[in-house]
Amino acid sequence: MKCILILVIIISTQSSAQENSWIRINQLGYTPSAIKVAVFCSKDDKAIKSFELIDSASKKIVFSGNASEGFSEYGPFKQTQRLNFSSFKTPGKYQLRSGVVLSPYFIIDEDAYKGAADFCLRYMRQQRCGYNPFLKDSCHTYDGYAMYGTKAGIKDSSFINVVGGWHDASDYLQYSTTSANATYHLLMAYRDFQDVFSDNHIANGLSGKNGRLDILDEAKFGLDWLLKMHPKPQWMFNQIADDRDHISMRIPKLDSQYGKGFERPVYFITGEPQGLFKYSNRTKGTSSTAAKFSSAFALGSFLLKKYDPSFAATLREHSLSAMNFATLKYGVTQTAPGKAPYFYEEDNWVDDMQLGYAEIHRLLNDIPMPESLTKDLLDSSFYFALQEPVTPWLGADTAKHYQWYPFINLGHYELAKQLQDSRRDTLIQFYKQGIERVWNKAKNNGFYRGVPFIWCSNNLTTSFAIQCYLYKQLTGDETYNELEQANFDWLFGVNPWGTSMVYGLPAWGDTPVDPHSAFTHLKNYPIDGGLVDGPVYGSIFNNLIGIKLYQQDEYAAFQSPLAVYHDDYGDYSTNEPTMDGTASLIYLLAAKEAEAKLLKKK
Repeated sequence: MKCILILVIIISTQSSAQENSWIRINQLGYTPSAIKVAVFCSKDDKAIKSFELIDSASKKIVFSGNASEGFSEYGPFKQTQRLNFSSFKTPGKYQLRSGVVLSPYFIIDEDAYKGAADFCLRYMRQQRCGYNPFLKDSCHTYDGYAMYGTKAGIKDSSFINVVGGWHDASDYLQYSTTSANATYHLLMAYRDFQDVFSDNHIANGLSGKNGRLDILDEAKFGLDWLLKMHPKPQWMFNQIADDRDHISMRIPKLDSQYGKGFERPVYFITGEPQGLFKYSNRTKGTSSTAAKFSSAFALGSFLLKKYDPSFAATLREHSLSAMNFATLKYGVTQTAPGKAPYFYEEDNWVDDMQLGYAEIHRLLNDIPMPESLTKDLLDSSFYFALQEPVTPWLGADTAKHYQWYPFINLGHYELAKQLQDSRRDTLIQFYKQGIERVWNKAKNNGFYRGVPFIWCSNNLTTSFAIQCYLYKQLTGDETYNELEQANFDWLFGVNPWGTSMVYGLPAWGDTPVDPHSAFTHLKNYPIDGGLVDGPVYGSIFNNLIGIKLYQQDEYAAFQSPLAVYHDDYGDYSTNEPTMDGTASLIYLLAAKEAEAKLLKKK
């Protein structure tokens, strides 16, 4: 009888451990030379001492390691510990085990990230406006009617041809600020990592080859639309549509929400507050959006001058005129709300000016110019760098929606590459200060999580991982490698919910299946490669308008006041994919694949 009782206790204890403890891993896998850390998380107080790596084929233990010391309570867990198996480098398929707790299977392979960046380009093509290659149909071909342009000689409601660009998210609004930033990230990815991309699509996004990498085709698609949004030196438009878009879900060609058939409003940049209905933004100037135009045009011109000199010349001209527009009234341009209080509350603009001047200097550097002008461009860029040394959200607990956008100051990196004096070291220290601010929060939990759970937290996570990567490129300093990897791993499963945050990536993993998207909700179309918004503070979720969960919450055990995430169509705050976040992720994934290729050659 005593033996039976002991057996029952053992079985009960094992069952409790299985139900209350989990091992979170990067579902994409790991490259042999990468830092490889899983996270053990438990609702029990008892810490584990060790773990084992099991070969999936032989079921043999191939590595044993010691778990880290336990961290304090985090979210739904009383205990989190880091399981570091970086020293194990043999390719294969594996599973981690501690006691009776098992991780999902994962791979260690030199090609673990091969094709991932290209996969996410699927989402960018699917977001195309005008001709949409996924639907093989056109939409929004009547865009649009101008608003707020009377001082520039544009009569209200007059037609302006701005057909093209990308839909911003699962709605069909189109913003210049996010589109210019996305275009810039795609151009960077093409510049820095050409070897990881393929040529499997022609310029309109359909299958085929055109002798140009798909990443460049997509970047050029963005540039073409930005030119329409800045057609003349004194004309620049901020967005197409407003939150009337949210009246209903529909396939894009059926969009008729604005009282003029299939036409949508196009908002002119005035440098003053805008809002056609109950709510207005807090716009103060023309600088932030216009400077983003300038940097995207400049980098595009620099990269395309050998292949399409005429188009490159057009981009160069528009880069300079966009920067002039940015100086018309110094200050930030925010997106315009309508009948709801939500808009992109961007409050910084000096980072955009810094990047714009740095890119113009690079673009014009091979053209004979007076030395004083060259110096002025670098001095201007550095002047604006000093105005915002660290992007303000880094190390902060919260921020308004898109308050500090872009979420990474790429100007520090691009300017530092062009400087040879002590100012270069200053910029590098700015990056380091920002990383340290996040690290000071991240080191206190097992996930190394130091990014705030504000709306679009996955976009911030991606940008922070890129900042760690760029810092390493500038310095060779690998101090923050594990922190960088932890943020990358978070996106693909090393998080409390144990899910990838990218639709369909990896194909064998736990990824979003019910996002806030008309494509999936109405037609069951896959939205491959889309990065969803990510977890938010419980306090944010509980105070948002119009959120309703439609399905049973499969992640209920992992929700907490700290943060929630729902794979549910009704949760637009955590499960809606965004175009600009995906574009940033494409750069990060390309960097990871390129690193693996480089180490493979060694």
